[in-house]
Amino acid sequence: MIHAIGLCLALSAGWLLLSGYFQILLLSLGAASVTFCVWIAVRMDVIDHEGVPLHITWAGLRYVPWLISEIIKANIDVARRVISPSLPIAPSLFDAPVSQKTDLGQVLYANSITLTPGTVAVDLDPGVIRVHALHDGAAAGVLDGEMDRRISAVEGQS
Repeated sequence: MIHAIGLCLALSAGWLLLSGYFQILLLSLGAASVTFCVWIAVRMDVIDHEGVPLHITWAGLRYVPWLISEIIKANIDVARRVISPSLPIAPSLFDAPVSQKTDLGQVLYANSITLTPGTVAVDLDPGVIRVHALHDGAAAGVLDGEMDRRISAVEGQS
């Protein structure tokens, strides 16, 4: 029940933030949409600990600003490499260890790698993720383990 309430609150907040409308008719239509979506999720039996991960909310909110700063730094690095032909581009494919225990943690890690320009998560197997990097610095950024540690903290392992 707590996960259904959490889903309802998240959908309501998302609807309000994205719509920005506060007229009675539109608020009631938004409430009806949220109610219908939660009802469908309950009927499909997808509201559980992993489907609505309330346990990672606060840790996730602390992780997102760090991830955004890493994305900005990687964007600047990739843009410099594209603009300046003297900077090396040496694509590589390597395996990075994954310390997350749950599917949710592993997917968060793989998606965070892919969101960071210059790296792409290609394959995810138990305990290892295959990553394509644009240059050695991007590969070192994944292999240093900082992102892995932060995702593990979000997951609740540390």
